Amino acid sequence: MSREKKESRKLKGESFMQGVMALMFSQVLIKLLGLVYKWYLTNKEGFGDEGNAIYSAGFSIYALLLTISSTGVPNAVSRLVSAQIAKGDYRGAHRIFKIALATFAVIGLIGTMLLFFGAHYIANVWLAIPEAELTLVALSPAIFFVAIVCVFRGFFNGRGNMKAMANSQTIEQLFKTLFTILIVEIVAVSSGVNTTLMAAGANLATTFATITSFIYLFFYYKVRREDLAKEIVTSRHFRTKSIAGTVKKILSVSIPMSLSSILTSINRNIDSTTVVRGLKSFLTEAEAKAQYGILSGKVDTLTSLPLSFNIAFATALVPAITTAKTTGDMETGRKRVSFSLLVTMLIGLPCMIGMIIFAQPILNLLFPNAPEGAFILQVSSLAIIFTVLEQTVNGALQGLGKILVPATALSIGVILKLILNLVLVPIPSIGAAGAAFATVVCHAVAFFIGFTVLRKNMKLGLSFSKFIVKPLLASGMMAICSYGVYLLLGGINAGKMATIIAIIVAVIVYVLSVFVLKILDKEEIKMIPYGYKLNKILEKIGLYK
Repeated sequence: MSREKKESRKLKGESFMQGVMALMFSQVLIKLLGLVYKWYLTNKEGFGDEGNAIYSAGFSIYALLLTISSTGVPNAVSRLVSAQIAKGDYRGAHRIFKIALATFAVIGLIGTMLLFFGAHYIANVWLAIPEAELTLVALSPAIFFVAIVCVFRGFFNGRGNMKAMANSQTIEQLFKTLFTILIVEIVAVSSGVNTTLMAAGANLATTFATITSFIYLFFYYKVRREDLAKEIVTSRHFRTKSIAGTVKKILSVSIPMSLSSILTSINRNIDSTTVVRGLKSFLTEAEAKAQYGILSGKVDTLTSLPLSFNIAFATALVPAITTAKTTGDMETGRKRVSFSLLVTMLIGLPCMIGMIIFAQPILNLLFPNAPEGAFILQVSSLAIIFTVLEQTVNGALQGLGKILVPATALSIGVILKLILNLVLVPIPSIGAAGAAFATVVCHAVAFFIGFTVLRKNMKLGLSFSKFIVKPLLASGMMAICSYGVYLLLGGINAGKMATIIAIIVAVIVYVLSVFVLKILDKEEIKMIPYGYKLNKILEKIGLYK
């Protein structure tokens, strides 16, 4: 291979991973900020698990309408834009962006109106939680703004600029955290700690935060309009298509891509509509709401944290694989998918095992005023590995154009979850843990279906030893060492500090185990930002030769 080709591949790898790392850092920060306001709400006097139930019930319906109006849109716009840019058609890429912006602004407005005017019916009939009505009204304007924001994010992502998406998401979550604390404090003081009004105030913060994200992206685009205009002048292979034809093309890609996200949202709504009803067969209404609050508030927040590390790969793979397919460079596409799946396994497995082992200590650490729910958290943690792998597989399938496969796989999983929820939750000895187990089954089934299809369409360079055995060994060493340290410190200094030190030990032991077992080869290490320097260090200390 010539030196020029090697340099080109090196730059491509770094560009892909730099985008992934930017999104990963953003997502981790977003989840940490989300943990901050969840911690604040759960420990806030007068809010707790009951407040989480009202907050989450309203938010789950918002998330469903939001998904219909916008989720899937960033990946769809990204895929269409990256395909045009790969051909040198910058004018066509920009035209897709403008038409998508107008289309989803209308769809978003319809979603806003439906939620605003349907809030009373949804809260009282669908959710059977009348207190959620105000939360739905407070969230309704956000649907319009998010629909527009998603098109902007998809446009920049398709151009290989993931920084815009990362920054806008970080800004949105930062303001959401700040607004949540500020508004809830004001409402608590002015209403005499009214749980219903505080929950509505917490969701109103989401609307305000979404508007700040829109303002950022609007000005980010405006500053770059001159450069975009110069780029359009150099456009090649442009063909004028009717607006109706372009809208049809956008919807034909975005709707199938949105189906997976819609089904994920429906998955959450299954809990919001079945858990409280099922639990009320043997618990009081207040106790049932508290159990749902544990599941939807604390547990979902903690088990979704690992997804923040991994969603960057799923997002980055869509334009990367689309570009590879358009240009005929499927070898690069294959390597990126294989590497992404391996890293996904290395992220998800230790998170799952760590959360199972330290479920109660983590709840004690983060939610000292409401530490209940360890068993539900342990059961829910089993879903982590399947959910993160499912994310990466879906990104690869969407990039390959197999956009209906993820939705089909998840729809089968969702049907199974609904059945299991209805059967397991009303059983007194199982309760809310039944919904957690149903979620595990849902995502396990969806992953195995998607992975089977991916393997048929792409030869992956992953051996059983590299993908399964070695990550399990590394996670096992991490678990033994960290829990041993926790038990040792528990006898001397039991409490929060023991948990924090044990988690730090877990991270250190796991990272060292990954390199000692040589799970990543030299080429894969070089794909990581600063990987060339890291590889030299590993060679110097004798781990890699």
